[in-house]
Amino acid sequence: MNPLSQPSLLEALAALPRDPLAPPANSHRIQAAVALVLREPDPVDLLLIKRSESPRDPWSGHMALPGGRLESGDAHLLETAMRETVEETGVVLAGAARFLGRLPTLMPTSRRLPPISVAPHVFLAGGGLTAQPASGEVESVHWVSLEALRRGAYHDEVEIHFPDEGPRRFPCYRVEGEVVWGMTYRILTEFLALL
Repeated sequence: MNPLSQPSLLEALAALPRDPLAPPANSHRIQAAVALVLREPDPVDLLLIKRSESPRDPWSGHMALPGGRLESGDAHLLETAMRETVEETGVVLAGAARFLGRLPTLMPTSRRLPPISVAPHVFLAGGGLTAQPASGEVESVHWVSLEALRRGAYHDEVEIHFPDEGPRRFPCYRVEGEVVWGMTYRILTEFLALL
């Protein structure tokens, strides 16, 4: 079943803020945006990327949503999400996808990460949409079944080792042999709650 055909989800998505010019929630933080790119028809898939390994990237090697930091040329965070999606996956959302709304902004819970504020933007595209790594920042792209995520098929826990704390366990999704945890897990969990 296509979860996006459910009236309750469409109502929830319709209630999401659509104003791309809304002021940032935490202007003292670095502003960033990500894109939840959904691809129809049934089954609906969600686009994830695996970030390349880099000593300069605090999310090095992690599974993530396409996105990044607001740059001076971006008019607003919606534009940031769209620009970063093109740069990272080659997906041009303008014209190929419909903007459905914005999820609440969130911030990292760890002090190890930069003081950043992330605005998730939801898009819906047709079934012909394809993606591929389009920059050195992206190792691979993955289309994941939204219905399988919603049913909890990928839900698990992961143990992460921190040099100053030792091992800690976190909830995660295991997708195609990769672990989705942290901020991306939190964004997806919030989105899936709408389903």
